[in-house]
Amino acid sequence: MFYAKDWVDYELLDTGNGEKLERWGTFVLRRPDPQIIWPLEKETQSWRQADAHYHRSSSGGGQWQQNSELPERWTITYDQKLTFYIKPTGFKHTGLFPEQAVNWKWMMDKIQGAGRPIKVLNLFAYTGGASLACAYAGAEVCHVDASKGVVQWAKENLHLSGLGSRPVRFITDDVFKFVQREQRRGSKYDAIIMDPPSYGRGPNGETWKLEDDLYPFIQTCQTILTDNPLFLLINSYTTGISATVLQNILTMAMKAKHGGTISSGEIGLPITHSGLMLPCGILGRWEA
Repeated sequence: MFYAKDWVDYELLDTGNGEKLERWGTFVLRRPDPQIIWPLEKETQSWRQADAHYHRSSSGGGQWQQNSELPERWTITYDQKLTFYIKPTGFKHTGLFPEQAVNWKWMMDKIQGAGRPIKVLNLFAYTGGASLACAYAGAEVCHVDASKGVVQWAKENLHLSGLGSRPVRFITDDVFKFVQREQRRGSKYDAIIMDPPSYGRGPNGETWKLEDDLYPFIQTCQTILTDNPLFLLINSYTTGISATVLQNILTMAMKAKHGGTISSGEIGLPITHSGLMLPCGILGRWEA
């Protein structure tokens, strides 16, 4: 398992009974997590006094119960390098997946060690954690997501991190169609990052289904890589897809053409109270 261990402003305090207790800066949130099928040893005072608790609804979705006054949003910083706005949303999320720090560090090391200018394409880019990491490392970045709201959030994170002058282009568009247009334009990138959803819908009703669309999408992405690509990273939270599936896809689509090496596995977070690891998703990495 690849796990994020460099956080100071974030901590996974405890888990059990389908929930996790997390510290985001100075605020503690209690949220559901489907991976947590083990019991809670004891509901301590810290669980009962969490600043906010997300309750699922039997009809779908859910809502936050605030036990203390929270700001509309606040900030946390990763490794004294990247700063993000945190905001509890109606879908239980906060605008950041802290386990992704394992990928941020890896990408920064690859870009800084390349010894040449690197142009990165970040697809399904959400609020920009990977985009910020690559920009911090000195890359030129193109950030693409179909949601106008999260693209704006990513722009704000970039400026919050003091990276507003870095060469980052923000695009709100259907990711698949954007890649096809880049192919027709002859655009090239040294590295591609993607965090595709299980299902998705673009701004004009375009649909995405990971099981059907991921492999042909990787093949299309190949056509916009330079002749000397640096890396291609796939991250996934889709239930039922294993890391070995991503490894197989990258072996067929990337290694056969470019050589290089492939790694894959789970990503996760250490749990302070128990010393266990919480699995949070999977990754597949191809690197030159």
